[in-house]
Amino acid sequence: MRELPLLFVSSIICGALLFQSSASGGDAMSLKLRSDAFEEGMLIPKSHTCDGADRSPPLHWEGAPDAAKGFAIVVDDPDAPSGNWNHWLIYNIPPAAKALAEGVPTQGSLGDGTRQGTNDFGRIGYGGPCPPRGSNHRYDFKVYALSAPLELEPGAKRDAVLKALKQKTLAEGQLMGRYGR
Repeated sequence: MRELPLLFVSSIICGALLFQSSASGGDAMSLKLRSDAFEEGMLIPKSHTCDGADRSPPLHWEGAPDAAKGFAIVVDDPDAPSGNWNHWLIYNIPPAAKALAEGVPTQGSLGDGTRQGTNDFGRIGYGGPCPPRGSNHRYDFKVYALSAPLELEPGAKRDAVLKALKQKTLAEGQLMGRYGR
């Protein structure tokens, strides 16, 4: 009997494990998230911060599974002095949406089913980067494709949104921007 090369056998085993993981609800699929305002790892323009107009940046995503029943976006600052600081919670974005325009209104309900939560500034909607002077922070923009709308009222807090996302995420993607003062 002819022996198979170890690399070939390893590839077959890895492929089978990846298939089993995705078939059994393993890691979520990947979405691509981008912005016309900044690129991955680059500076977020002042107009999208507390030093400017404090308007949400335009965001676009692609690669959503056909089963997606909506989207959510969470924006956090993992470098905040008090620990992770939430800047935006927006959820139940309609399934046909592939983008959010610049300057999403800061209100709990947006009329198309989209809802916004309360950020760590204590306000509903987007609150832009506002790090302490002399600091350069990372801002993680994460998009989630949902298997069903989140059963949360407008104004929900981060912990409630993350708990609901854990149960309904089909795919996710991330875009990281930076800002310093």
